[in-house]
Amino acid sequence: MIKISSILGVCSSVVSILLWVVLNYFNPYSNGIETDVVTRTAIMLFFPACLALFASLTYRKWLLLVAFIWSLPISLYLALTPGIFAVFGITSLCYLISFIFMLKEKRRKLLNK
Repeated sequence: MIKISSILGVCSSVVSILLWVVLNYFNPYSNGIETDVVTRTAIMLFFPACLALFASLTYRKWLLLVAFIWSLPISLYLALTPGIFAVFGITSLCYLISFIFMLKEKRRKLLNK
């Protein structure tokens, strides 16, 4: 179960990072690269994705929960938009699912001892 949760966390964070790059540098709906938009989206999407990647690789479940809570507001906003950026909502939800899987695995190990 730890392996599944780790793979889910890594995949969702990598997808979030790639989507963030598309959102800021290859977005057909924007006029160009604006530094304030890049900074804000980096704080709300890129950094939590990096934290989730680190947490998934090191099996630190509480950091996954922090990444989920951190990215939740803007992910919910983007989830309601049409287009590919709605996937941010799914990746944020995957952080939570990965956290739950890691939590269940930890409890299962404690019960087996």
